[in-house]
Amino acid sequence: MLLLVRRGTSEPAIGDLAERLRMAGLSAHRTDHEGQARLAAVGDVASLDLEAVRAWPGVESVRRIETPFKLVSRAFQPHDTVISVGRCAIGSRQLALMAGPCSVEGEEQTFTIAAAVAKAGATVMRGGAYKPRTSPYSFQGLGEQGLRILRRAADAHGLAVVSEVLDPQQVEQVARYADILQVGARNMQNFSLLREVGRTHKPVLLKRGMAATVEEWLMSAEHVASQGNTQVILCERGIRTFETSTRSTLDLNAIPIVKELSHLPVVVDPSHGTGRRDMVAPMARAAIAAGADGLLVEVHHDPERALSDGPQSLYPAQFEELVRQIRTIAEVLGRMV
Repeated sequence: MLLLVRRGTSEPAIGDLAERLRMAGLSAHRTDHEGQARLAAVGDVASLDLEAVRAWPGVESVRRIETPFKLVSRAFQPHDTVISVGRCAIGSRQLALMAGPCSVEGEEQTFTIAAAVAKAGATVMRGGAYKPRTSPYSFQGLGEQGLRILRRAADAHGLAVVSEVLDPQQVEQVARYADILQVGARNMQNFSLLREVGRTHKPVLLKRGMAATVEEWLMSAEHVASQGNTQVILCERGIRTFETSTRSTLDLNAIPIVKELSHLPVVVDPSHGTGRRDMVAPMARAAIAAGADGLLVEVHHDPERALSDGPQSLYPAQFEELVRQIRTIAEVLGRMV
């Protein structure tokens, strides 16, 4: 249920409306649009007398939010969410370029890649310290040591940090080092993890599950938002189909669909979406042309020796050329890098 508050209503009066909703057993979430406060009442609203609610002081109108995802919907917040992280405002005219290795392998490797992606124009460094691998015998990441290295390398080159968290018990630790907490595709419906990252009030990059519908993806974002954290960045990273020529099928249809349904920013991961170095650049260009707010790209200075995802990692020179191409596309669309 959505309450539109009359313009000019005092802050104490708006707070009183929110308290009335909480006393009715509902959670109350506020956003402001064009100078008007909007309160979303989430929970079992069946017991509420809507006519009585409409008569509350300061209420202009009451509407139902028809979609199952309430707080991340355009009905609740018509304007785009913009998330400021370091030198980047994700969801604004500025495109977010997040780049780095799949895994933090050591200090020399991480500092080398940080220097290269920063020089090319990235504003956020990606890197995994905890790695969810298909095989239990594959490299699982350096853990907290990797997070320390990643933070130092990013700071040395003026970059923010995005890194994946796998377990609710890891959230506090990863949040000490990362500016953005990444929830991977395998954990998109790990609801305990979603609620925990929602409580941190740090930006969350939520990857789409390998077989998830757009609605399921948005419902996962709703779990984060329900904890009071609407700083969610949606990441399309490809879905599993019958096609075997690529690692995944990058679903660029999802970008305009999600933009219509939700106010959250959307970035695209063409590295996992294709699994092929030769396809990363063309799909990245297509993603920006389709309206994505940024890219998440794997870059490695020696991908043949990478401990994970070498075949889909760009060389630094390739990433630099991609940024030049993206800059041209951005200008046509009225955006910037």
